[in-house]
Amino acid sequence: MIDRLPLVHRLRCGALLAAALAAPAGAAEKFHIEEATVDSVHAAIQSGATTCREVVQAYIDRARAYNGVCTALVTADGRDIAPARGYVRAGKPLVFPTRTVKASTVLPDLERYRGLPLDYGRMEATVSDPSVMAQMGMRIGLPDAGQINALETLNIRGERSVTCKGAFDAPPGTPLPAGAPAVCEHFRQQPDALETAAALDAQYGRKPDLAALPMYCVVTAIKDPYDTRDMRTTANNDVAFAMDAPPGDATLVARLRAQGAIIYAKSVAHEFNGGPGNPAGGAAKAKTNLVAGGQGMGAWAGQPCNPYDTTRVPRGSSSGSGPAISANLAMIGICEQSGASCQGPASRSGIAMLLTTKGIIPDNGGIGYQWFNDRAGIHARTLADAAHVLDALKDPQTGRYDDIRDPFAAVPAALIPAQPYASFIVDAAALKKSGRPLAGLRIAILREHMVKKTRNHEAISAQIDSEIKTVLRDRLGAELVETTPPGYPDDPDVANLRYSFSDALAELLPNLMPELFSRRDPSGKLYFAVPGWDVTSADYLLKLSRHEAPLTAAVDITNFAGFAATPCVSTLCADFAFDINRYLAARGDARIKTWADWVAHAKFREDKSRAGAENWIAFKDHEQAGKAERLARSYIARLALLKVMHENGIDAFVHPENTVPTPKILGPNVGAISLDGITPFFQIPRVVVPAGFTDVIYEPQYALNPDATDYVPVLAPNTPKTRLAHPMPIAITFFAGQGEEPTLIKIGTAYETATHHRAPPPAFGPLR
Repeated sequence: MIDRLPLVHRLRCGALLAAALAAPAGAAEKFHIEEATVDSVHAAIQSGATTCREVVQAYIDRARAYNGVCTALVTADGRDIAPARGYVRAGKPLVFPTRTVKASTVLPDLERYRGLPLDYGRMEATVSDPSVMAQMGMRIGLPDAGQINALETLNIRGERSVTCKGAFDAPPGTPLPAGAPAVCEHFRQQPDALETAAALDAQYGRKPDLAALPMYCVVTAIKDPYDTRDMRTTANNDVAFAMDAPPGDATLVARLRAQGAIIYAKSVAHEFNGGPGNPAGGAAKAKTNLVAGGQGMGAWAGQPCNPYDTTRVPRGSSSGSGPAISANLAMIGICEQSGASCQGPASRSGIAMLLTTKGIIPDNGGIGYQWFNDRAGIHARTLADAAHVLDALKDPQTGRYDDIRDPFAAVPAALIPAQPYASFIVDAAALKKSGRPLAGLRIAILREHMVKKTRNHEAISAQIDSEIKTVLRDRLGAELVETTPPGYPDDPDVANLRYSFSDALAELLPNLMPELFSRRDPSGKLYFAVPGWDVTSADYLLKLSRHEAPLTAAVDITNFAGFAATPCVSTLCADFAFDINRYLAARGDARIKTWADWVAHAKFREDKSRAGAENWIAFKDHEQAGKAERLARSYIARLALLKVMHENGIDAFVHPENTVPTPKILGPNVGAISLDGITPFFQIPRVVVPAGFTDVIYEPQYALNPDATDYVPVLAPNTPKTRLAHPMPIAITFFAGQGEEPTLIKIGTAYETATHHRAPPPAFGPLR
């Protein structure tokens, strides 16, 4: 009967079924991990319905079934290739498709193309382990693949390290084979996930000490850049370390481990999170064209796919973490966000995300990432579970989150609530008791992220607008106000802000960054030009600060991070090679001691990445302009935001996480909304919660540019409106000022409890 229902209804039925399977019953009934929560796992262990080892084994079984290759190579001729096998995961080697896709079926007018050679798909031996193969070059997602390639490495003896693979990771007490690297003797002393779970069972049985171990048997996947002492850590790059597992854990990993979590897997990610970038002006140049696959992939682990439609991206760069949690391949994911790379995969994968104020979660022990806007985040199927994880990351001795190895973790004590973060959760009982739990809160709709730039922005923008009004306001009792950007019609049903972000910048910039008003674009025009005013004059700046002169409408809350900024040699003004060398000095590998060593022993996801990597070796401008300005802008942006919140009595902001339908792997993307200029840059917290599904799309296409040297994404006026065969998740997101995690958890969990929009991907249900 369920199969005859529309797919959206089937998704909801699947969620209810999975929840029923996960609910702890009597000891005679088997516990199912699908849609399991922290509380349900604990209850099932206490009831005798399962053991910790059985829980971990169930996740391994799901990885064996669902964590394989989901992409096919795009080749010049579309001919079949020879069978190839990759690295072992969950007890079996990866098996790659032999059929390929002819490039002319993906790229129109290919015979007219005159650009750099295309990076056609091919199989190549890996650098890390020449005995195994990996897909390289262009690839697309396989329809209904039944696999999502979300977990890169599983913490299973014999496959958790390439250096110490197979018999080189034999259990202690058994001899190592001749030729085993000496480091493997120490490495193999560490228990794997199953052995750790068995030890917990032996010590606690049905009576785990949940006060001391709140993450007891919570099966956790860690984004690859974060160090894990018992698993390979290479930032998802194919690089041959002398010992691919680092000597210690990142602080957040160590704390989860100490709280009883099972550090179970490393999730697939974009190489080096956002890639190495490229310090312009170097000698090395890319020799091929087009991104190899989709968003969030690397040379070692390949391309992950969206669990709701395996032809589409999960979004990057925490691209394996979101799908892994969504498809029940792990309970909790630790992601990393520099731009939108935690929130994007959460939104596209139908799960929740919690990103804290910068510094609350220690961020040390990550490959090349200790910059002011980079931070770890939490992926979970519910925001309530994410709040439990955040509580567990607190240092049990000091009651704080700080770590001497992370300078940004020295946050003021006042930013941390005295009570647990989980105490702010609005669950079903609290919702029933209070009726309207958000009464008294004022939430501002950020309309800048709801402007309908193309027809592809219309459906999701309208759907989230309805959710905001019918759920947050009418059902939960929040008061709404809205921003009024150009391009979005003033909503008569919602009051306007009386003091805007532009008002705040008008007061702050003339005093704190007046030099911005003299900056010119490449054509020589002033960035901040206002007709009829000399914006470089002291008189203008004085009048602007007093609201007697206008500020250009070209700068707003979404683009202030980069508007009229001092040019930098990389996208984020970060010194990539410096960060990597600093990390490598602490890691102490016998072979990879510097970034130059890394490049010499590595393969990159695409030629463009290798060119950038080589240019970083020669980079000398370590005092590059723009670094300090970025930090100053972050501070000013945060001041402006807090002033807007104060003047308008705002408790939090809300908007769609994205209004553009999920693009295909190797597919064009038109009208993408930049979401990385607020939360990470302002160093403030954000949560993401599932908000339902959409099946509306105007599918963009590729077209040759005028000189036929490149392919560009286009959405032609005659592109028809179509229905997605597999409805895709959409999400609502909330952000607020530093230290306002309790408010965001309250709002997000109230919305989550009132709507129950989370529905697991139908193709990845319980194993039979």
